[in-house]
Amino acid sequence: MISFFKTTTLLLTFSLTSFTNNAFAHHAFAAEFDRDKPISFTGTVTEMKWANPHAWIYVDVENSNGEIINWALETRAANNLIRLGWRPGDLPVGTILQIQGWQARNNTPTASLSAATLPDGRPLFSNSPN
Repeated sequence: MISFFKTTTLLLTFSLTSFTNNAFAHHAFAAEFDRDKPISFTGTVTEMKWANPHAWIYVDVENSNGEIINWALETRAANNLIRLGWRPGDLPVGTILQIQGWQARNNTPTASLSAATLPDGRPLFSNSPN
């Protein structure tokens, strides 16, 4: 009986520890992005990756030297976008977006998306695509 209790306790402890480590693996905003580095630009969608814990939008942006830089923009979770009524085909390649957000701390062309506006003036992901 004691052996059964020890085995059950060990398995339960291992299971709970494994789950908790995964639950705390998600990063904090401040660990990756800098609120003191706001970004604002217009870009053309090149790709959208539907993933969890965050979906990503990739946009081409022309810098002041005329070079095209591909920015990676972290958005809400894909399941959150789906609950809002969005689907993968709702943001096609070539869509022009006005972007606002915060740049990554490592100074790469990566940002947390705070707002994006579609060409017709609708805010991206604020409600259903229709």
